[in-house]
Amino acid sequence: MRNPKLLIAGVIGLAAAGGGIAAASSGSASPARTSPAAQAAPPQVTPAPGSSTVNVATESVNGKTEPILVTAQGLPLYTYPGDTSTRSAVTGGLAAVWPPLISTAPTESGATGLVKAVVTSNGSQVQYNGHFLYTFVSDSPGHVTGQGVQNFFVATPSGTSAPASVPPKAAPSYSYGY
Repeated sequence: MRNPKLLIAGVIGLAAAGGGIAAASSGSASPARTSPAAQAAPPQVTPAPGSSTVNVATESVNGKTEPILVTAQGLPLYTYPGDTSTRSAVTGGLAAVWPPLISTAPTESGATGLVKAVVTSNGSQVQYNGHFLYTFVSDSPGHVTGQGVQNFFVATPSGTSAPASVPPKAAPSYSYGY
C-alpha cells in the first residue's frame, strides 16, 4: 500500500517546484515549464474516449460493499459538505489532494441523477444532483481510501454521500504550504 503522506508531499512538492504532476510522469530530466495560471490549476480527470464522465461501480467502502460513483478510469468520486450548489470550497492545496472532476460536457452511465458542469474557480466542474465531485490522490481504481477523510464522503447514485453510520475521520497531517 502506498504511503498517503509521502504521496501527498510528493504531489505538493512537485506543484511547488513548478513542475506539476505532468512533469513527474514525463520522464524528462528537466522540469516542464508552465505558466503561473497553469501551475495554480488543479489536476484534471479526463474521461477515456467512449466512456462516461460519471459511472456506477460496486466497491467496498469501510468494509461494506455498495454502489458508488466513479470516474471513467474507475476512481472513486467524493462530495464535500462545505460546498454550495454554486461554489466549490475546494481550492488551492486542498484541490491538489482532492482534485475536482472537470468536464465541459459531462455524461453519466448507470446513475439516474442530474449530471452537469458548473463553472467555478477550478474550471467546468462536474456536479451530480447539485454536489460537486472530487477524486482523492491516494485512491486507485477499485480502492476507496478517502471516505470520511477531511470531511469528504463517497458519492453514491442515490445522491447521498455521508452515511450516518460512518463518522468523519480526523484530518491527516497534510501540509498545504499556505
